[in-house]
Amino acid sequence: MDTLALERAKQRIADAAAGRPAPGAIEAALERSRDQIEGLAAAAAELEASIPAHVGHAVRDGLRTEVLPVARHIAEIRGLLNQAIRRLERLEGDLLAERHARVDDLALLVELVSSGWHGVDARLQRLEATHRVDDPTDAEVEELARRDAERELEHAAAA
Repeated sequence: MDTLALERAKQRIADAAAGRPAPGAIEAALERSRDQIEGLAAAAAELEASIPAHVGHAVRDGLRTEVLPVARHIAEIRGLLNQAIRRLERLEGDLLAERHARVDDLALLVELVSSGWHGVDARLQRLEATHRVDDPTDAEVEELARRDAERELEHAAAA
């Protein structure tokens, strides 16, 4: 072997041995690393336990600030809809009452027209009956007219 190569190899071994840390230093570094890892694990466990509570509070606060105005709007819309429903029901009741009143008015008109025609028919029958017997005198016609007027008054009072 070449002495120069042997010398270089020895030099490399010496350099490697000089750069190697002492076993006590390695043990101390390992012990510090273990302590730091335990501290990190404890901090992670603490964060893991407290994060759900913090997230829950944050979500509740966010929902409260965002949902509260929406809930107010919904309540306002519900109130307006109830008011509209009450107004529509009142209008429906008014229209129904008006319709019934018109039907009652129509029934009264039909009754009045019908009774008027019955009166005319009765008069015509009496007049025809008196004309058939013989020509009535003026006094008899006046008597018939007076009786008809009395009957109309009685009939109007009854209606």
